[in-house]
Amino acid sequence: MYKKALASLSLLFFMFGFLTCLNDILVPFLKDLFKLDYSQAALVQFCFFGAFGLTALPASKVVERVGYKTGIVIGLVVAAVGCLLFYPAVILNKYGLFLFALFVLATGIVQLQVAGNPFVSHLGPKDSSSSRLTMVQAFNSFGTFLAPFFGAYFILAKLENSVGSNRIIYPYVLLAFILAALALLFRTIEFPAVEAARENKSSAGQILRQPNVILGMIAVFAYVGAEVSIGSFLINYVVELTPMPKTQAANLVAIYWCGAMAGRFIGIFTLKEFAPGRVLSVHGMLAIALILISVNSKGLMSIYSMILVGFCNSIMFPSIFTISIRNLTSSESQKASGLLTTAIIGGALIPVFTGMIADSHGLRIAFSLPILCYGYITLFGLRNVKALASEKALPIDCQRYPQP
Repeated sequence: MYKKALASLSLLFFMFGFLTCLNDILVPFLKDLFKLDYSQAALVQFCFFGAFGLTALPASKVVERVGYKTGIVIGLVVAAVGCLLFYPAVILNKYGLFLFALFVLATGIVQLQVAGNPFVSHLGPKDSSSSRLTMVQAFNSFGTFLAPFFGAYFILAKLENSVGSNRIIYPYVLLAFILAALALLFRTIEFPAVEAARENKSSAGQILRQPNVILGMIAVFAYVGAEVSIGSFLINYVVELTPMPKTQAANLVAIYWCGAMAGRFIGIFTLKEFAPGRVLSVHGMLAIALILISVNSKGLMSIYSMILVGFCNSIMFPSIFTISIRNLTSSESQKASGLLTTAIIGGALIPVFTGMIADSHGLRIAFSLPILCYGYITLFGLRNVKALASEKALPIDCQRYPQP
């Protein structure tokens, strides 16, 4: 039964990875279409990831009331509506309507995240939750790998061929129908009896007294902000360094996300062998090294070292998530999931600041902001390693184990 549920959830994670990564294609598309600067184009990510900050806690309330399964169905329906809103945005050719459509689409994805992450976490033993969440996140990365190819053909190629924005109606309408079909599938499928706690007496304030949760929220904020900033401006970064057209540069974005996918499949095994904090800190240090190499080199070395940062991102979210809820009960982890998902607003704010730095100093200097983000993530991972070592040093009857 767990295998069937995990397979269905892997498909779900694939879809919202696919939808999220299409933003990396929309940023350069809308930048050219509406003649925007970097900070204005970054409003695509601001509106999309801003939904995580505004709707994550309400989404956790919805899951608390209706359960994981119905929460997923609601998320799919809302995301489908967001895709359909691209139709009036294209017809009226208004940047503001594109941003509104993205906000609605993201609101649905928030609901999927809030319901899906803790659901996967509880579909099996606690000790393997990092590995299990990394597995379904690998399918999320498979979606992000395919999305740039899809977007390059249906979106960027149409702009370069002067077809205009009308043709992007079709892919988003198609995606709306796929999401509606998935909603029907999840409505009828049977899941194991793992339901969200209906009586969660812990308040958000009480959960935030747990150091792991508040520090984990900052880590999620930093991770998503860094990952999205690089993905959003990677096409423009490649075009600045080479004579490559945007449609070909989009293929390199696919490789960036492919690295995350490959790293997550590898992470299924490394997170079983090593503590999540140790793996997380190593990936954070490697990301810093690769960005420094990229901004201080030229040509292919500069491009491919930046692309390899995608591999470093691979295990970050599942590791941060499971570290953050490690000592929480099922009902507490549900509330913490909403708080951690709220922190994904980093994907809204950090790309805007990165764009502002790029407008005034160029993209090479702007990528110093993701370096700071990965620095914090490295420290967060090392803190967890130290905490685990301290727990193991205690007498057996004093050690603090995860609550059931």
